[in-house]
Amino acid sequence: MYVVETQVLENYGAHCNDGKFSSGNAYWKNKPGDTYIVNDLERMQDATAYVMAAHGNNGIAWKEYPCHTQTLSEWYEYLDTLDKDYKEFLLKTAKRVSPKWPGNDESFRLEG
Repeated sequence: MYVVETQVLENYGAHCNDGKFSSGNAYWKNKPGDTYIVNDLERMQDATAYVMAAHGNNGIAWKEYPCHTQTLSEWYEYLDTLDKDYKEFLLKTAKRVSPKWPGNDESFRLEG
């Protein structure tokens, strides 16, 4: 399993104008993305591409794209360095996904 984290960009210029760079109305701001636990794929690159294809966005007002991919064991190691409340938050909000069951995202449950 792989953990793919996304980054979101929101274009504030698209809320009240056309949001385009060419008209000087683009105003992009970073926002937090999501964490996806990807099942049923053998390679990190495939997990990253799957998250982009199934959950990414590339619109004028909103963009979401993969920014970091790691193995599940690497993610657990990272979680162990965090404060308990933040670790529980990340575990609660992570979404389990798979190309074998598209559209059926579920919260990740810590096993054991």
